[in-house]
Amino acid sequence: MPITASSAAHALTDVTASDSSLRRFLHGLPGVDTVGLEARAASLGTRSIKTTAKAYAIDLAISMVDLTTLEGADTPGKVRALGAKAVHPDPTDRATPATAAVCVYPDMVATAKEAVAGSGVKVASVATAFPAGRAALDVKLADVRDAVAAGADEIDMVIDRGAFLAGRYLKVYDEITAVKEVSGAARLKVIFETGELSTYDNIRRASWLGMLAGADFVKTSTGKVAVNATPANTLLMLEAVRDFRAQTGVQVGVKPAGGIRTTKDAVKFLVLVNETAGEDWLDNHWFRFGASSLLNDLLMQRQKLTTGRYSGPDYVTVD
Repeated sequence: MPITASSAAHALTDVTASDSSLRRFLHGLPGVDTVGLEARAASLGTRSIKTTAKAYAIDLAISMVDLTTLEGADTPGKVRALGAKAVHPDPTDRATPATAAVCVYPDMVATAKEAVAGSGVKVASVATAFPAGRAALDVKLADVRDAVAAGADEIDMVIDRGAFLAGRYLKVYDEITAVKEVSGAARLKVIFETGELSTYDNIRRASWLGMLAGADFVKTSTGKVAVNATPANTLLMLEAVRDFRAQTGVQVGVKPAGGIRTTKDAVKFLVLVNETAGEDWLDNHWFRFGASSLLNDLLMQRQKLTTGRYSGPDYVTVD
């Protein structure tokens, strides 16, 4: 029988039996060497890749994009257009890979599902009172149920950062497990909002907490605060999933989101994945980019490699 996130959590029952045992475990994790972490992230970010490798990296990055629109002004027409772009990012070149998913609010899931039908592109939905997460648990679970009922393949939930920062780890754990249960077959991405967690130690603790609770992905950010995905916080989360798999046999994905806008940025993150977690994570089942504008730059750079020239400003659609 394959090892699952839930069976791994069961093997660590003593850790999650109480707030005090969970606190002991999380605070017993090795402290983060801030200088060392940031230096390694910066060093890996200077790696250069050759033209053939760059072409591969661009196509891989395109296939890892969760093409996202999370605005109050979202309309069915905008979501349908985004779905069409996810399926055929470059209509003039059908060899361009599709994106991994379209990410929308729960009320737009049905529209997105129709737009990508038959393509293999997943529909992800933010839930649990995104982005603040300030709602009662029954409201959060209703949000998730609505998204799943509408056809969401993936759920992106936000943790209660207030509870986490107050040291109420079991409350956060229980909320994640409850969301995981009502998500059913949908894969669960747990968003920590790393920019609000204050320290790298907290990011490491949140990563382990999310994985213990059954997260299929750990995700940096909502994209709605000043500090979102960075090479350093993503490196730290990649170390966490690597170490979690070494200890439990369970592989968990990573999704940096917010602030990744250029091909150069995306390639840096792919180097982080390869050098930290390893090749097993270089697949859109295990690594995603939460982005909206990134795809346009990837398409522009792909066209440059193909034709030898940059295209005009009307080459890609404006999302």
